[in-house]
Amino acid sequence: MTGRSAFLREVIAGLSATPKTLPGKFLWDEAGSVLFDRICDHPDYYPTGRESALLPEAARALAGLLGPRATIVEFGSGASRKIRALLDALDRPARYVAIDISRDYLDASVRRLQADYPDVEMMAVCADYSQAVQLPPVGDGPVLGFFPGTSIGNFSPEEARAFLARARETLGPNRLLVGADPTRDEARLGRAYGESGGLMPAFHLNLLERLVRDLGAGIECDAFRHEARILPEPFRMEAHLVASRANTWRLDGHAIAFEAGESVRTDTSHKYVPQEFRALAARSGWACERLWLDPDGAFSLHLLSGAEPGGAAIGTL
Repeated sequence: MTGRSAFLREVIAGLSATPKTLPGKFLWDEAGSVLFDRICDHPDYYPTGRESALLPEAARALAGLLGPRATIVEFGSGASRKIRALLDALDRPARYVAIDISRDYLDASVRRLQADYPDVEMMAVCADYSQAVQLPPVGDGPVLGFFPGTSIGNFSPEEARAFLARARETLGPNRLLVGADPTRDEARLGRAYGESGGLMPAFHLNLLERLVRDLGAGIECDAFRHEARILPEPFRMEAHLVASRANTWRLDGHAIAFEAGESVRTDTSHKYVPQEFRALAARSGWACERLWLDPDGAFSLHLLSGAEPGGAAIGTL
């Protein structure tokens, strides 16, 4: 888990950069996690609904590929809602390993899930999955990594390659199911990332509130507004908090000045069409085994195999 000193260090480094940034992973405190759950339920935020429509078909296929007593390792488990499609479809899954950065939210989510799946061993790992993660022993049997949603897009392409390479080392000759968003419809993107009923601005502005709460920062939070930007090469959405007036942040002896109109980037969501994602996975040591694509091209699920050429597709952790 990221401690206060590491949190402060990364925030100062981002604010000292040109242009200014705040690490998007820090959006996910308990308040941010609750807000994002509400975003996922909003009709303008299309990825959740499109992915939910694809997951049952993918889960049925995985049941046949994995066989009984599989372990599922989810990177960025959040509310642990999407995992239910896999737990319901797989043949007597043995255990679920949930990895998330928000300790309180993680523990509460796993407790709720355990009540509904009493025969599945539940393991909560509070960790920053953008770094190397040490998993608990999971015994023998097939292992499936699970990285749903659009989280792979929050990394830059090089960061995504590094994450997938670390996941390959962690999971070994097993499989990884990854969600990716190929959307290029700018109107759809604007509705999803710009507003989502006012929830998306609240989600990003909560990061400023978190700096005040957790780091004692002196910030005029009402001097900033949320703005979503569509950028090409590589195609991506960026979230920015834009200063409506000149102001200065005070943080641990640092003074960070903002001019009127200057912004700090709070998140990025890269959009990968299937061929781009396949190339990215291949550079990370994975082979693409299956693809499930939304009929409108608004979401995709990629099943990656870490098996060596000519080797078994399923191994142990």
